[in-house]
Amino acid sequence: MAMIETLNLTRKYGDLVALDNLNLEIEAGSCFGFLGPNGAGKTTTIRILATLLKPTWGEARIDGLTIGYQNSLIRPIIGFVPDFIGTYDDMLISEYLEFFAACYGIHGNHRRSVVDSALSLTKLTDRASTQISSLSRGLSQRLSIARVLLHDPKVLLMDEPAAGLDPRARVEIRELLNELRSMGKTILISSHILSELSELCDTIGIIQSGSLVFSGSMQDALQSADRGIEYEIELTGRTDEAAKLLEDLHGIASVSMETRHGDKFLRVRLDTSQKIAPSEIPARLVTAGFKIRDFHRGQVDLEAAFMHLTGGTS
Repeated sequence: MAMIETLNLTRKYGDLVALDNLNLEIEAGSCFGFLGPNGAGKTTTIRILATLLKPTWGEARIDGLTIGYQNSLIRPIIGFVPDFIGTYDDMLISEYLEFFAACYGIHGNHRRSVVDSALSLTKLTDRASTQISSLSRGLSQRLSIARVLLHDPKVLLMDEPAAGLDPRARVEIRELLNELRSMGKTILISSHILSELSELCDTIGIIQSGSLVFSGSMQDALQSADRGIEYEIELTGRTDEAAKLLEDLHGIASVSMETRHGDKFLRVRLDTSQKIAPSEIPARLVTAGFKIRDFHRGQVDLEAAFMHLTGGTS
């Protein structure tokens, strides 16, 4: 069953078309990654789904409820985490969550229990008495997530939750999102950090200039960017010489030199119209006196898929 649906969803700002007949379908319990260059329409989509912005035309539904007509029924089942949150800096974390729990109509002992659960889930229990003004960007994001969990929403809409975070804070947010996913919540998350989405999401959508260019499983996205049979070779040295040798080898379509974590390696793509055994590649290098550190079949990553599906637009 689809938890989130859009049908020809369109939003215009004067003559600018921010969303152009967007059709999305996100299944219940799915973690959906929403990708696109800056200004592609990601935030506009999320703000419409969060009932904060009206579409120019088209429809959007959450759990079968239509946005714009049933907002009062939709808001209790969604949680919206913007890229930057507004907080009351003179409050303590516990006071902030108590306040919003009261806004959700949660009272008495149940409110204390709900706040404690949110603090525990976001690993903020030991900081309950910390003043909000002193929080780092990472802790502020965890507090933002704690706030939207108070009413136990079915759907989480997250706009760039890892933006501006240091590596440690990104790992903590990723672990938290994995925990929320295991709880069966439907998560729509936009991000420019493609490696984060590849580890979190089972389905993705790629939007460009307001139009959806891809929507489907992560595996389908990766397969769409598969450029044929490729191998990666890491040598102990003389990488440039090895590249020239392989370029002249019958059955090699292309050889490129790339860098990963500061180390050079060769990406070799085979010509599928020619018969060449992959074992011939390291054999030829060893015969020529090169020392091989690693040789393996290349894998297409989400970054390659994104660049392929958007035509190289960054």
